[in-house]
This record gives sequence, C-alpha cells and structure tokens, in this order.
Amino acid sequence: MKFSPCIGKCTHEGTHCEGCGRRHEEIAEMNLLVGGLVEFASKMKYENIGDFANGVSHAIKYKIEADHH
Repeated sequence: MKFSPCIGKCTHEGTHCEGCGRRHEEIAEMNLLVGGLVEFASKMKYENIGDFANGVSHAIKYKIEADHH
C-alpha cells in the first residue's frame, strides 16, 4: 500500500477521505500517533522541532528498512 498524505481537502463521509483517499480508520490512528509525538516533544521542551521531526522520520525509515533485510 502506498501512503497518501493529506492535501487539506478532508471529508468525513463514507469509509475513505475523498481528499487523500486514506481510510478514516488509518487517519484516526495516525492522528493518535502524531499526537503522542507532539506531546513528547512538548514535554521535552524541544526548541528545534524540525530536527525532532526529521529525526523521527529517519528513525522510522531506518527501522522499517532494517526489518526488511
């Protein structure tokens, strides 16, 4: 499955968002995960949020690639 990012044209009817095409269930779960990361970054009082976000992105990619080798 290919990830489709939000394009800011969200719909809530049916099973899928008509903007990005993702299932509403997927969007809700991702919102929970992102909310947890935001809460963590706030708790740590990071001033360099961009670096934190990039670090999380790289960690996710690294772990997924490591699991597939």
